[in-house]
Amino acid sequence: MDVQVANHCSIKSAAKASVPQNAAECGIDNTAKKKSCSRRGRRGKRRRGKKANEPPPFLPPELKLVNPTQYRFEHLATQLKWRLQEGRGEAVYQIGVEDNGLLVGLTEEDMKASLKTLRRMAEKVGADITLLREREVDCDRARRKIAEVLVRKVPDDQQFLDLRVAVLGNVDSGKSTLLGVLTQGELDNGRGRARLNLFRHLHEIQTGRTSSISFEILGFNSKGEVVNYSDSRTAEEICESSSKMITFIDLAGHYKYLKTTIFGLTSYCPDFAMLVVGANTGIAGTTREHLGLAMALKVPIFIVVSKVDLCGKSTVEKTVRQLERVLKQPGCNKVPMVVSNPDDAVTAAQQFAQSSSVTPIFTLSSVSGENLDLLKVFFNILPPLSNSKEQEELMQQLMEFQVDEIYSVPDVGTVVGGTLYSGVCREGDRLVVGPTDDGRFLRLKVCSIHRNRSGCRVLRAGQAATLALGNFDRSLLRKGMVMVSPKMNPTICWQFEAAIVLLFHAKTFRRGFQVTVHVGNVRQTATVECLLGKEELRTGERAVVCFRFLKHPEYLRVGAKLLFREGVTKGIGHVTHLLPSTQNHVPDQNRNQNHS
Repeated sequence: MDVQVANHCSIKSAAKASVPQNAAECGIDNTAKKKSCSRRGRRGKRRRGKKANEPPPFLPPELKLVNPTQYRFEHLATQLKWRLQEGRGEAVYQIGVEDNGLLVGLTEEDMKASLKTLRRMAEKVGADITLLREREVDCDRARRKIAEVLVRKVPDDQQFLDLRVAVLGNVDSGKSTLLGVLTQGELDNGRGRARLNLFRHLHEIQTGRTSSISFEILGFNSKGEVVNYSDSRTAEEICESSSKMITFIDLAGHYKYLKTTIFGLTSYCPDFAMLVVGANTGIAGTTREHLGLAMALKVPIFIVVSKVDLCGKSTVEKTVRQLERVLKQPGCNKVPMVVSNPDDAVTAAQQFAQSSSVTPIFTLSSVSGENLDLLKVFFNILPPLSNSKEQEELMQQLMEFQVDEIYSVPDVGTVVGGTLYSGVCREGDRLVVGPTDDGRFLRLKVCSIHRNRSGCRVLRAGQAATLALGNFDRSLLRKGMVMVSPKMNPTICWQFEAAIVLLFHAKTFRRGFQVTVHVGNVRQTATVECLLGKEELRTGERAVVCFRFLKHPEYLRVGAKLLFREGVTKGIGHVTHLLPSTQNHVPDQNRNQNHS
């Protein structure tokens, strides 16, 4: 059939009246076909059983979008509306492709008529269409065309699609400069002018090195056009004009700020990670460390090779080959895909969302602008990882907001920033926040909500925002707390068990060892109370370990991802059991050890 929706599900034909009844209508000569059949082919057909009136292999599509009846048009528009809801405001249509992926193609006239009908359908449901790519196929000695079209809903009620991208890479690889070029709309001068607007502290401007976590936004409107700070737009104007928003989480590259980078990866729940590698330096410094962190936390990652203007073509190719070797190693098992043209960018975006093993590689320059448009095409088409059903399930749960940042704003009061893990938060909601150092949860009221630097009244699960708390005492708050609905009746945790894998340790990992534990937005030193069923662990071994927080209790969830480190010691795992909140509790050594 003519139309197929990529990455979602294909349109099913409701009427088969347009199917030709004979081969002459299909433009295929059956006589010639029979003469060309080999004896082996005839025997194979006989064994399989000959079907009556078997259609020829290049049967034209069952459904055409050429001048549909009013009833058929209404049915197609309803289908499109449902698919936009499933894709959270986006759908990619393939025109001229059958359900089974067969490239049939359409004539020039039929293609124009189909695109016109699709445009009418989009207008009816309040969406715009963008032609992503179009190419010719050979079908029965006739030149036919297939096309991919992006349908995106016009934003309404602040419901733009928001994707979070964590930016990783070694120090001086060009992360902040690349973000400055993407979000400001101006190329760099080769001396770091583009990154100045991203820095938050004076010492960052003086050294040129990011030490804190900063956020930048890049928007795309319903027609797929870039919306950024060029043309003197404000953040509020970008949000109002965008149907899709990419929120970049700019993380530190220097090893001394590694704990900040890990906090950004664990607490802000990025959808994707962008690893920036300098073409002139290759894989150096913390590049491998950042790649390993993203893979350990199961964040899909793609790679940008920057600064290609500083070195020759052979050096760029050498860096790309080096990356391909690392990605193909047994520990990674990735399939690298070098993006060199717009067609590759469209394919990379679709395959990257479908398979976690595909890793697109871009080579670009923030000074000359080379291949920068390919990265923008990739971001424009990149679909969300979760569908609307998963989003609605999270929204049905009780509210839980993770506190990642705390501010004091003049004339506003105390403000907290973070991510809404579940539920829905509205202005005026009364919540509890904690746990405090003595394990209590305190009552408070949400006065106002800001998302992407513009006001909003409702916050939904998975969205990041800042909440104004009025005159609430800031000294009672700290990073790692949660704000939850009083109906949840939250409990505190001093000790917990986790199934871990020890990635590296110089000697043996045993009882009494202290590590820094990262669980979501929680970051605190914990002591190893015991290893269930074992006396010690070595590199690569698994076990269920009981940890105990040193300073104050925390709020944890069973199943949450865990990452711990201390010097060169590193390990990952997940929380399996929360122990009663008594500091003298000794876990049962005979607990089932199948967690590992």
